[in-house]
Amino acid sequence: MQSQSSPLGEFDVIQRFFKTQSEAMLAANPGSVTLGIGDDCALLKTDPHEEIAITSDMLVSGRHFFEDANPEWLGWKALAVNLSDLAAMGAKPLGFTLALALPKADPSWLKAFSKGLFAIANQYSCPLIGGDTTAGPLNICITAFGSIPKEKAIQRSGALKDDGIWISGTVGDARLTLAALRHEITLSKSDLALIESRMHQPTPRVELGIALREIASSALDISDGLLGDLRHILKQSNKDAEVFLNRIPKSPTLLKQSADIQTQYAACGGDDYELCFTAPTSQREAIAKIGANLNLPLTQIGSVKSMQNSAPEIRLINHAGATLNQLEANALLQSFDHFA
Repeated sequence: MQSQSSPLGEFDVIQRFFKTQSEAMLAANPGSVTLGIGDDCALLKTDPHEEIAITSDMLVSGRHFFEDANPEWLGWKALAVNLSDLAAMGAKPLGFTLALALPKADPSWLKAFSKGLFAIANQYSCPLIGGDTTAGPLNICITAFGSIPKEKAIQRSGALKDDGIWISGTVGDARLTLAALRHEITLSKSDLALIESRMHQPTPRVELGIALREIASSALDISDGLLGDLRHILKQSNKDAEVFLNRIPKSPTLLKQSADIQTQYAACGGDDYELCFTAPTSQREAIAKIGANLNLPLTQIGSVKSMQNSAPEIRLINHAGATLNQLEANALLQSFDHFA
C-alpha cells in the first residue's frame, strides 16, 4: 500500500507493526502454530481429539466505532470481540488473522493500534498468524481460531426445559458509555472513567467458557443486547424463557440512573461481551464455585420454559412481580441490527 502522503508500503506496514511482534510471540510460545506470517497460508497443528472453532468479526469506521476512536483501544477491541465468540463455545484461543483497510499508512496510528492488539493477544496467548492490508475506508476484520475437546463445544441449541439462565459480570455499562459520549446522558468524569473500558476494552470471558464446558447446556456472548441475544439460544433450542428484570446485574454507576434507563441499557444495550448461558439448576453450586475461582459474578436471571407457540417467547417480569405487556416487552427485545 503506497501513497503520496505516506512513505510506508504494504509490506513495510506488515513487517514493522505486525510481523515482528507476531514472530516474537511465536518464538516465546509457538503452541499449535507451525507456520505464521510470511507464506501463502499459516499452518496450525491439530490434536485428533480436538475440534477447531473459527469465528470472524468486522469493525467498520462510523458503524462500529467513532472515526476518531483511540487506535490502541480499537486494536484491543477488534481482537476482544472475536475472543469473546471463542469463549462462548468454550474454546481455547490458538491464533488469529487480521485483514486491515487503511485510509493511509499513518505510523503513529499503526503503532498505537498494534500496541492494543498485541496487548490482548499476549494476555490470551493468541498470536497473529496472517492476514492482509490494503488502502480504503478504515475497516478491521479478524478471524480467530480456537480449540475444543471433541463434542465439548457449548452450542446455542442445547438449552433444556427448567435450565437456569445465567449471565457473567454486569451489563449495560457499554451502552451507558455510548450515551455519555453522544451527550444523551451527562456523567461525571469519575463515573465515566469507571465504565468506559467496558465499551472500549471489553474483557472476553475465555476462562469462564472453558470452565463451563462440562456444565453449560448452551451459551453465547452478549454483543447485540442481552434479551435479543438470548432469543438466539431460544430459537435454536426451541424453547421459551422467563426473565426477572430486577435480577439482571448492573454496575453501581448504572444504578445511579433512572429505573427506565437501567432496565433499557442492561436488557438491550449491547456491546457487553459477557456470557449468557443455560445450565441445569442442579449445577448451581458448581457455577458459584467457578464464579468464586474467577472472581467473576455469575447471576441467574431466569429459567428456560417449554415453547408454547410457533416461535420462542420471553416472559419478562418487572420489579413488582408483574409480567410486562407485549408493547413494553417489545421495547426491550430489540437487538442491534448491523443493517438498520
